[in-house]
Amino acid sequence: MAIDRRTLKVLANFCSAAADAMAFTLMRTAHSAFVKETEDFSCQVVTREGLAFANPRQFGAPWYSGIDYGPLLAMFDRYAEGDVAITNDPYSGFVATHSPDIHVWKPVFHQGRLACFVVGHIHNTDVGGAVPASLSRTLTEIEQEGLRIPPVKLMERGVLNPFIAALIRSNVRMPGQNLGDLQAQIASVNVGERKMQEIVRRFGFEDFIDGVHQILDYAEAQTRAILRRVPDGDYFFADYADEDSVNGRPCRIALTLKIRDDEAILDYTGSDPQLGSSLNMPTGGRERHPLVMVGLTYALFTLDNALMLNAGTLRPARAILPVGSVVNCTRPAAVGMRSLTCAMTQIVTIGAFAQALPDLMPAAAPGGNAIMNVKTTGRDGHTVMASIGPVGGGGGATPFGDGSDGAGGATGFLRNTPLEITEAEVPIRFLRYGLEPDTGAPGTWRGGLSAVMAFEVSAPETVVTARNRNRSIFPAWGVKGAHPGAVSRFVLNPGRPGERSLGNTDLVACGPGDVIHVVGPGAGGYGDPLRRAPASVLRDVRKGAVSRDRAERDYGVIIGDDGID
Repeated sequence: MAIDRRTLKVLANFCSAAADAMAFTLMRTAHSAFVKETEDFSCQVVTREGLAFANPRQFGAPWYSGIDYGPLLAMFDRYAEGDVAITNDPYSGFVATHSPDIHVWKPVFHQGRLACFVVGHIHNTDVGGAVPASLSRTLTEIEQEGLRIPPVKLMERGVLNPFIAALIRSNVRMPGQNLGDLQAQIASVNVGERKMQEIVRRFGFEDFIDGVHQILDYAEAQTRAILRRVPDGDYFFADYADEDSVNGRPCRIALTLKIRDDEAILDYTGSDPQLGSSLNMPTGGRERHPLVMVGLTYALFTLDNALMLNAGTLRPARAILPVGSVVNCTRPAAVGMRSLTCAMTQIVTIGAFAQALPDLMPAAAPGGNAIMNVKTTGRDGHTVMASIGPVGGGGGATPFGDGSDGAGGATGFLRNTPLEITEAEVPIRFLRYGLEPDTGAPGTWRGGLSAVMAFEVSAPETVVTARNRNRSIFPAWGVKGAHPGAVSRFVLNPGRPGERSLGNTDLVACGPGDVIHVVGPGAGGYGDPLRRAPASVLRDVRKGAVSRDRAERDYGVIIGDDGID
């Protein structure tokens, strides 16, 4: 029996609140800063078939709003109350997308009948492997990227499988941190189970099941209405990630967006073959895989921010992913840097939509936050392994305003870790963390400024990783006559003897006194810079976003001591 529209909205809000509760629990009980501060995690409620219908509204990674856990759920013949399953293997079901992402899922029963599942993942700072923090573009095989757990029951009828904890403890660099985060995940799905059982009791089992499918149908109808506003046609766009390894070649991501009435095809034919580095994406060829569809979700939400985000959002679309390509690699390809390539799929999707709707879509976001990690020795001699925060760029300028500074676009959901927390836990000293002037692209509307981080190492044999750095060669593009953003920079000991540009390197050995300086890429601008209001240029100069020299060179505005000349 179909429930009415008002009750459906109430049900959707209740389910989203349950996902919020899962996220709160995870953030408040996690051990690693990358979860509790940066918020690289996801929580969902999914149907009995595995389709996500509820997500946190303001927390965690939005990439997974349309995720399909179906291939993982189907790997077990049956579920019982109290079961919790786990995996982080990218090639088992193609739900986990690189080894640090540990996924767990738990069935929710009502009076003995399966109602739904509560699921989620976190990014572990380290899961062992060849390098600290487990990931580097230099790695060539999945086996080098740390511990992989095949789909297995972590708990059966509420009883913990001790072998999984022993396996983790024996294979990672910071077992206490990993096991603490795993306990937080268990707490999160337990809270989700309790919340969803309350919801099923409130609405009744049959109306709940019917309502969940109506939620998916409603999101599908919204998406189809948005796509009808896009002119039919084929829109091609391509962009490049930095070299796939040190001194390697650029990685090309190509997309032909085909709009046909209320449906969309994302054809990635023309993208590079899978690489000998770790930029590959393990999608398994699934035509609605989140890694290749999240750009579509962003574009649709840009066109209508009332869009309900769930698996139904993606029903009117499908992707074509050539086997053996960088967007559909085959085993044993390394996949640790798939998030960099995923960010580029988002950018080419926005680029294709910008051709169809140039007056509505933004310029390019940078496409690759540098996730800074440090492995070092603490003051008491124990090993410290920590993520100290993202260093990325701002948002692309829009047809209506400047891009956001410091964080925006594809990875704008990643929060920074407060410096006080990092310095209390990691023996480094921050010299600078803020916004870098003159990095946002000039335009009628300016691209967002990039972030800058500089810190000094205190301990010997420290290893710094800067995974997902991008745009050190190919800048973020502008739209309608705007300039591109600034490229990123990565320097060891700037202004000192032995200063060295690290280029595309993402793994650096440091000693006491060494200084790491990293600047993210700037975002693209929108419109002719000479059409920018002089008062806006003056405001940018006064707040330090644009230098006087660049104001004159890029905008034709001369700024004197008393204001505009």
